[in-house]
Amino acid sequence: MSETGSAASAVSASSVAASAAAISASAPGDRPAEQTDILFRRAVFRIVPFIFICYLFNYLDRVNVGFAKLQMADALGLNDRQYGFAAGIFFLGYVACGVPGNLMLEKFGARRWIATIMVTWGALSAGLAFVHNAGEFYVLRFLTGAAEAGFFPGLVLYLTRWFPSRQRGRVMALFMVAIPLSGVIGGPLSGWIMSSFAAQGGHTQSGLAAWQWLFLLQGIPTILLGLAVIFLLSEDVAGAPWLNAPERAAMQAALAEDGRSTQPGKAGTFAQALRSPWIWAMGFVYFCVQSGVYAISFWLPTIVQASFGSDMQAIGWLSAIPYLIAALVMLATGRSADRTGERRWHLAGPMLLAATGLVMASLNGTFGQHPSLALLGLSLGASGALTGLAMFWPLASSFLGAEAAAGGLALINSTGQIAGFASPWIVGWIRQATGSTDYALILLAAVMAGGIAIVLCSPKPGAAL
Repeated sequence: MSETGSAASAVSASSVAASAAAISASAPGDRPAEQTDILFRRAVFRIVPFIFICYLFNYLDRVNVGFAKLQMADALGLNDRQYGFAAGIFFLGYVACGVPGNLMLEKFGARRWIATIMVTWGALSAGLAFVHNAGEFYVLRFLTGAAEAGFFPGLVLYLTRWFPSRQRGRVMALFMVAIPLSGVIGGPLSGWIMSSFAAQGGHTQSGLAAWQWLFLLQGIPTILLGLAVIFLLSEDVAGAPWLNAPERAAMQAALAEDGRSTQPGKAGTFAQALRSPWIWAMGFVYFCVQSGVYAISFWLPTIVQASFGSDMQAIGWLSAIPYLIAALVMLATGRSADRTGERRWHLAGPMLLAATGLVMASLNGTFGQHPSLALLGLSLGASGALTGLAMFWPLASSFLGAEAAAGGLALINSTGQIAGFASPWIVGWIRQATGSTDYALILLAAVMAGGIAIVLCSPKPGAAL
C-alpha cells in the first residue's frame, strides 16, 4: 500500500462525520449528497482530461499499426496472415502480464506505476520504427503489449477510487471517448504523416520511410506524458492537494458507503473472484466486445482503401468518420446510463448495434461494391463496439469488492484482451484465404450476439449474486 493509501485508511469515523457536517453547514439548504456531488464534479475536471490524453496516446499506439501496414507490409515482406499475427501478438504479452501488472500498481502506487508503464511502452513503440524483418516486428510488438498490460485496468481501478458507482458510466464514457477520438485525430494525422514523409524522388526523409516516422512521432509523446503523470496525478482522494480536509473526508465517506452497497455477495477477495462464474462470464463478454473493437481498429484503413482507393490522406479522413460518430454515441449513452441507473441494456444495446454494423459492412463485398454501405456499416460497428467498451466497466466493477478490484479487473481485462490476438489474426487468416474481410465480419457479429445473451442473463447491479 502507498503512504497516501495508508493515510486514507487512518481517517476515523468521527472525523469523517464531523467534516461532512462542516461542508453541509457551510452552505445551508444544500443536502450533503449535493455537496459531495459538487466535489466529485471537481474531481472529474481535475483528473479526467489528463487521463483522457494519456489514453488517447495509448490507443493511438495500438492502432497506428493499421496505417503503418499500408506501406510496412511490403517493406518487411508481410502477407495479410502474418500482419494479422503481428497485430495480435501484442495481446499475448498483454494478457500474460495483465494481472501481475495491476497487482504491481497496488504495491508501488498509481502514479509511479502508470508513469513507468507509459515511459516503457513509449520507448518500445518508437523502437518499432527500426525493425527490419517480421521476426523483429513480432518480438517488439509482444514486448510492447507486455509493457502496456497494467495501464488500462490500472486506470479503471484508479477511477473506482475517485468516483462512486452511480457516476462511473459518465466518467468512463468521458475517459474512454479517447478511443474514438484517437481515430478522429489519429486517422487524419496518420494519413498526413504517411503522405508527408513518403519518399520523394526515391529519397526517404532522413533515411526513414513514412511508416517508420509514424511509429517514431507517435511514440515519443507517450514518454513525455509518462513523466508528467508524476506531477499531475494525485494518488487518491487522501493525497489530493486541491482538496481541503473536510472535502477529502466527505468524499472518502461517500466512497466507503458506495463500496458497501453496490452488489451484495460480490467477490470480496481475488481468490473469490477466481471462483466466481460471473467474473469469468464478464471476461467472455469483454472478449466479445473487444473482438469487434479490434477488427475495426486494425482493419478499418484496409477496408476503406479497398472501397475508396489508395490516397493516404483520403483514407485518413474517411477513417475518422466512424470514430467521430462513435464519440457522440458513447457520450450520449454514458449520460443516459447514469441518469437511469440501468446498466445491462446500456451495454447490450450498443453490442447489438455493433453486430448490425459488422454485418452491414460485410454486405459491401457480398452484393457488389457499395462504398457508402461499407462506411455506414463501419460507423455503426464502431459506435456500438466502442460504446459497449465504456458501458462494460460500470457493470463489471459492480461484481467486485474493494480488495478484489485490482486483481479482478485485471483478470476480466486480460480474459477479454485475448480478442486482441484472436480477432485481427482471424480476420487476416480469412482475408488471406478468401480475398475478402466479409466472412470475418459476419463471424465477429455472431460472437457479439453470444455476448449480448450473457449480458441480459447477468444479475442487475445491486441484486444479490
